[in-house]
Amino acid sequence: MASGYGLNGGPSRCFPFWQELLSCYVINGAENDGEGKKKCVPAMEDYYECLHHRKEAARVQLLQAAYRQAEAKKLQENPPTAGQIRSLGLVGKEEETKKVLGS
Repeated sequence: MASGYGLNGGPSRCFPFWQELLSCYVINGAENDGEGKKKCVPAMEDYYECLHHRKEAARVQLLQAAYRQAEAKKLQENPPTAGQIRSLGLVGKEEETKKVLGS
């Protein structure tokens, strides 16, 4: 949260990353040639990832795409029969339906 406090009143989830970034700037900020700020780039990336989750979202998208490709390949290798498509797996399952519904 922008206030620095979490939902339950304690520190926010990204506060430790902010402290790490701030301490890096304090330690390395005295150098006038700009090298100090370059040393803090990993800490800044960690803080931004905590705030926005962009790297995590990209990883999830890659995993979802790989899963979709695997499912499509599985369907191509073992396509459903015409009977399975017509019945949707529901015809002839009256006993199981009664068990589930309890009647």
